[in-house]
Amino acid sequence: MQIAANKVATIAYTLKDGDGALIDQAGKDQPFAFIQGIGNIIPGLENALEGKAAGDQISVSIEPEQGYGERDDNLMQTLSKEMFEGVDEISPGMQFHAQTNQGMSVVTVTQVEEDQVTIDGNHPLAGVTLNFDVEVIEVRDATDEEQEHGHAHGPGGHNH
Repeated sequence: MQIAANKVATIAYTLKDGDGALIDQAGKDQPFAFIQGIGNIIPGLENALEGKAAGDQISVSIEPEQGYGERDDNLMQTLSKEMFEGVDEISPGMQFHAQTNQGMSVVTVTQVEEDQVTIDGNHPLAGVTLNFDVEVIEVRDATDEEQEHGHAHGPGGHNH
């Protein structure tokens, strides 16, 4: 069976940035499962995996526009510490959920100076070329429940 729309693909992968630094990985012992064609993974990887079958291995380099997008300096903002109600200590690297014009988004604190906090609404991998080494472990039909929920269930997928 080949990876195609509404199929669950289970993969093992290693993800590195353009400098070769390890960003993420999922081994055969704890693989990652997703439903193809519904946006569970970045477009570039989804396109590269289309038509692959169990046992196939690929190496693919994905440019930012097919990954997490280019960095957008307009998503940087400096706010008053008062905006972080109920948070006693704010430090760089902390992440918060924020309501934006595009819905809920995760923002990362990049700088704290006196009463000002600078946040970045870009995805941490925005602007990064992503280098994947992937092995397809299994391909199967998505169940009706998985399609209804919008994600794969079981090993490598969501457990509820």
